[in-house]
Amino acid sequence: MNKIKLIPVIDLKSGVVVHAKHGQREQYQPIKSVLTLNADIYSVLHGFLQLHAFDTFYIADLDAITGQGSHVDLLQDVQNDFPKITFWVDAGYQKAQIFPPNYFPVLGSECFTDGNFYELANFEKRFVLSLDYGSNGEMLGTKKLFIQTEFWSENVIVMTLNRVGSSQGVDVDLLMKFKHKYLQNNFIAAGGVRSIDDVEQLKTFGIKRVLVASALHSGAITKADIAKL
Repeated sequence: MNKIKLIPVIDLKSGVVVHAKHGQREQYQPIKSVLTLNADIYSVLHGFLQLHAFDTFYIADLDAITGQGSHVDLLQDVQNDFPKITFWVDAGYQKAQIFPPNYFPVLGSECFTDGNFYELANFEKRFVLSLDYGSNGEMLGTKKLFIQTEFWSENVIVMTLNRVGSSQGVDVDLLMKFKHKYLQNNFIAAGGVRSIDDVEQLKTFGIKRVLVASALHSGAITKADIAKL
């Protein structure tokens, strides 16, 4: 029986959790959620954990990604306070180093060029690759990274930014192109999940992990739905 795992997404901007929509980062506003009245990261984390005992979270440090600062101190506190939870952290361009045990860097293709993508080898596969597609469906970053699989991690996110926070559904066709062509990797859906039906569809296609935020905050995916998975 196929199993699928939900990974809640937290987008941080200027110290608060925001609602990501269509990849238009400059327009993101503080999250409005049925899970919490507050938009700080601790309130949002506890709200998610009331739904389910998630063991992995994806955090996007939008200030770091856009070169306008970072939440490095806040994220270190969160990692220390939740040592049994694994955090996948997209903080823009990152260099290989010794990371805390519960921290996995998310390395997005949008941060890499023809001249520096080879640096991925320095991470020795201990990262999560994100293949990023922009608002018009274009590949972001060096195109070499989309085909040179020797630089990929085991887990690869297919990130369609134009569907993030939307009601368009997951770009299943794109996701399945990767899954059918590169059998050795575990491809992760990101962007467009509307309901538990979308998750169930991905499950039937053999997708094992999916990033989700809006459908949890809106209540479209409930505690009961997650329990059924």
